[in-house]
Amino acid sequence: MFDFGGFETMFTIVFILVIGVFVVTFVKGIGQWHRNNQSPRLNVEARVVSKRMDTRVHHDMVNDHMHNYTHTSTYYYVTFEVKSHDRLEFAVNGREYGMLAEGDIGELTFQGTRYIEFVRK
Repeated sequence: MFDFGGFETMFTIVFILVIGVFVVTFVKGIGQWHRNNQSPRLNVEARVVSKRMDTRVHHDMVNDHMHNYTHTSTYYYVTFEVKSHDRLEFAVNGREYGMLAEGDIGELTFQGTRYIEFVRK
């Protein structure tokens, strides 16, 4: 009576695309983790030049909009400037973010794109 052939094809395509995005994201994450592990651990004199936060709000609806759930995630980033005037931005945890102030000078330790620590002078 009803022909859902077009719907099934579209559903399959969207499903494959969603799975593909997850696989690509996972593989890229593993690749970055591996590159960081292969990179040398560097200690350089640096200055904190800026800080920023990225807050994301996620809304979930369950049971035909009868229950709304909101989840907020905050990501913290700090930008350092080294003697060569190059700038490096790293994701840091909230505690580390709170301990750093713009203008702080000290020794930055990092490995690839992975922030390890900053020791203030």
